[in-house]
Amino acid sequence: MTTFIFDVLKDLQNNNSNLSELTFILPSKRAGLFLKHQLYKVSNQTIFSPTIISIEEFVEELSQLQTISNTELLFEFYSTYCQITKKEETDTFEVFSKWAQILLQDFNEIDRYLIPQENIFNYLIAIKEIENHHWSLEKNQTAFIKNYLSFWNKLHTYYTHFSKQLLNKKIGYQGLIYREAVENLELYIQNNSEKQHVFLGFNALNTCEETIIQELLKNNLAKIYWDIDTAFFNSANHDAGLFTRQHHQKWPYFKNNLFNWITNNYSTQKNISTFGIPKNIGQAKHIGSLLKRLQNENLNLQNTAVVLGDENLLIPVLNALPENIDALNITMGFPLKSIPLAWLFETLFYIHKTPSNSFYYKDVINVMSHQFIRPLFNIDQVDYASKIIETVDANNIIYLTADRLKEIAPYSVVIIDLLFSNWGKTIDLALQNCFQLILCIKNHLDDNKAANLLSLEYLFRFNELFNELSRLNTKYQHIKDVSTLFSIYKELLSSETLDFQGEPLQGLQIMGMLESRVLDFETVIISSVNEGVLPSGKSNNSFIPFDVKLENKLPTYKEKDAVYTYHFYRLLQRAKNIYILYNTEADVLTGGEKSRFITQLELEGIHNINHQIVAPQVPVIEASLQTIEKNESLLNNIINVSKKGFSPSSLTSYIRNPIDFYHQKILKIKEHDDVEETVAANTLGTVVHNTLEDFYKPLVGMFITVDIIKNLKSKIEEKVTFHFKNEYKEGDITKGKNLIVFEIAKRYVSNFLDLEIQDLKAGNQIKIVAIEANNEVVVDIPELNFPVKLVGKVDRVDEYNGITRIIDYKTGRVEQNQVEIVNWEELTTDYKKYSKSFQILAYAYMMHRMGDINLPVEAGIISFKNLSAGFLKFAKKDKSGNGAKKDFLITNETLENFKFELNQLILEICDPNIPFTEKEV
Repeated sequence: MTTFIFDVLKDLQNNNSNLSELTFILPSKRAGLFLKHQLYKVSNQTIFSPTIISIEEFVEELSQLQTISNTELLFEFYSTYCQITKKEETDTFEVFSKWAQILLQDFNEIDRYLIPQENIFNYLIAIKEIENHHWSLEKNQTAFIKNYLSFWNKLHTYYTHFSKQLLNKKIGYQGLIYREAVENLELYIQNNSEKQHVFLGFNALNTCEETIIQELLKNNLAKIYWDIDTAFFNSANHDAGLFTRQHHQKWPYFKNNLFNWITNNYSTQKNISTFGIPKNIGQAKHIGSLLKRLQNENLNLQNTAVVLGDENLLIPVLNALPENIDALNITMGFPLKSIPLAWLFETLFYIHKTPSNSFYYKDVINVMSHQFIRPLFNIDQVDYASKIIETVDANNIIYLTADRLKEIAPYSVVIIDLLFSNWGKTIDLALQNCFQLILCIKNHLDDNKAANLLSLEYLFRFNELFNELSRLNTKYQHIKDVSTLFSIYKELLSSETLDFQGEPLQGLQIMGMLESRVLDFETVIISSVNEGVLPSGKSNNSFIPFDVKLENKLPTYKEKDAVYTYHFYRLLQRAKNIYILYNTEADVLTGGEKSRFITQLELEGIHNINHQIVAPQVPVIEASLQTIEKNESLLNNIINVSKKGFSPSSLTSYIRNPIDFYHQKILKIKEHDDVEETVAANTLGTVVHNTLEDFYKPLVGMFITVDIIKNLKSKIEEKVTFHFKNEYKEGDITKGKNLIVFEIAKRYVSNFLDLEIQDLKAGNQIKIVAIEANNEVVVDIPELNFPVKLVGKVDRVDEYNGITRIIDYKTGRVEQNQVEIVNWEELTTDYKKYSKSFQILAYAYMMHRMGDINLPVEAGIISFKNLSAGFLKFAKKDKSGNGAKKDFLITNETLENFKFELNQLILEICDPNIPFTEKEV
């Protein structure tokens, strides 16, 4: 295939142009590389390379001004703003930057299109006065109204002062450089009357570019080559030819000169396929699959481009490339904001932007767990990061100070100071902390430099970024606090990239849409061809209303869409194999349905489009329940557990799910104790249990009275507070949800004591027999040749009017039907219905075997969320006829039935032929 660049060079050679003496001007630097590479194909002898520059470089040369970054431009504008705004009306730099960036874009457009500045600003003021005439005529205007109208009146003043300030310093933004280039054009033409310029590959031109090119053409100092196809140029409605049609019609030069070129490449036969694929990752994976398939078909990688409509697909696409693609060139840089270090500094800025001496524990742990920070806490083979995290968890610390961190990790003082101290004092100190932190990380990585080359490259780029921040702050002194520093950091970070190294003319090309300008490829894969991405759709980041833009011939979203239409179709012009991918899942943030470009391709009828909806290949993984076979080692562990003793809760854990029992009792895996920001239910239960234990332990063996209980009520606040501090450690119970839980705990205890008083006043006699009684009995199971123990602690045993009661406290809600049973065999099979019955029967069985109680007894639960129901007694129900008889007394027969079910359950646990099998939840 031939390319546009080759055709231009061939035409120049055929017209006997001396290529070495020409100045080629292209839309981008990248296109210049390809042009230089094509020279040898048209020249049969050794020649000096011509001058090859981008349009930006050419205009900069004309203007004699130097381009500065958008961030520095913002600082320069703020200096102007402060000079001409009253001090009491001046916005902070952080607030200013939000609206100033939009205004700078408008200044840029006004200059690029040579709009008379005073005219457009006066026009805007008049519009605002008409829109808000009732404000401007109001006699007693508020400060807000005055500031609003004043802002619009000052726009021209801002522009005038700002442009003068930049011109005096010989610097400028793109629009000002373009305007100044036009001013200097006549002088340039006089001084370069023998110089020949070749403009190629241009499409949408601003007024400045049009003026410069037309003047050079008029003075016979230039040639211009367009790259437009007949299919687009001759169609009055096709946006791909919108700008070239306008240039052809309006430029006087083309009344007497040829319009080079209108080609006829688009209509040649092409293989065009469109693929609808769910999600961005699906597109990335499919690009990998396409390349693998094309490689098997002897694809020429030299002539293949992957064009990313959404440049965020870069990393997923790189990860999806076939392994045997060895030559690769990536035109876009890897965004610094995607590097792990960016997240680290963002977190640090976030936690320091509001000056504070204490830090939220999750932020502290996130910072210390970062891959670049964690190793710095490893001193003399002691992992102080783990020590800090363990201390935070164990003591339930919600907020930490730097001093507390130093207490826990005394040998990590330097790194703790860098991360958590002194940031709020001065901006210089905050930046110094960042530099020192980078140096600390570098020193650690230098220990194994060969393995950490990429990480060291990251550090170098971030060091450059902070050097730029430091330079800007030193030069302008506009950054007054960490919050503003954070905003500028994010502004700089958003435009910084880590450039890939590679041979630009070899291998597979991966590029963004704008990098594809002027270039031609035989095989093209274009991703993210969705509305809102290609084209990008309506966006109006401007103070200039749409109708004012139309009036002044400024570009709107329509022209922006036409630019992308041209780029899209130009990629297709000379290509033979075209693969267009779009996301089938509509996403309002990153694009909607398939692009109108695809619909237009289908409706044109020039090419047959092979359309496919591609679904990712998802392997069918059948859900299987985990099964643990009992080998000799596992059986020995079970024997050890049985010798130490099964508790009622561990047995009910087995009933609920044998795998849970295996994890907890055999493997000894404990759930991680997270920091409780809000008091957890189990902590509340522990506090209530421990408070009642303190109250009733001294009363064992005594008949309680109303006066005794009333006396206990006066101690509720003290005891509950004590136990909360004991359980909740350094967690705060003085505010928020925790205060509510604290009050609930007091209410639970108070309501329980009120229930006792109510019982006593009703004439009932209550004697405390035992509180938190430890029980341990050997279970007689003849089938097993090793001892089996049952252990457990009973919350309370008392005598109620002469009847012994075994009581278990529950802070959750329990109903009477949860402590009743019909069929004994269901006791060990249905956890949800009978786990509470199992527990209280186990306590009764143990106490009876130990001789601590005489049958019959009652056993049951007191539910603090259902106190009005009182003591919920265990009952055996016998269903007969239409009713059900309930037996609340636990007798020998009851315990014999329980013992049988208990033995069967333990035999199942110890049976080598019955594996631990997970239950479906």
